[in-house]
Amino acid sequence: MKVISTPNAPAAIGPYSQAYVTNGLLFTSGQIPIDPATGELKKTVEEQAEQSCRNVLAILEAAGTSADKVVKTVCYISDMNQFGAFNAVYEKFFTSKPARSCVEVARLPKDVFCEIEAVAEV
Repeated sequence: MKVISTPNAPAAIGPYSQAYVTNGLLFTSGQIPIDPATGELKKTVEEQAEQSCRNVLAILEAAGTSADKVVKTVCYISDMNQFGAFNAVYEKFFTSKPARSCVEVARLPKDVFCEIEAVAEV
């Protein structure tokens, strides 16, 4: 197993890694919309969805893979009423349409609107 870490995505805020590669697959930790350059959280649902996607893509790149190699994502959103806005941004990044689960949760770290994790072929 190989740990993946990049300064182009937020550092882990707990006892976990940004991602692991094992047996030709990359497993990312959930990515929330923290701007890795500033440490700031984005404000709107759309901005947060975009930043979360960009953070996942940064980890994919660090592992030597890309969005078109993603086979599965899990998306957590804090309000299913925001699903349309979230989805409009998500589909711009994951154009290969990987398998996906999207669930509403009661609360996310730092009270963000969304969190995205991915599994990709390396």
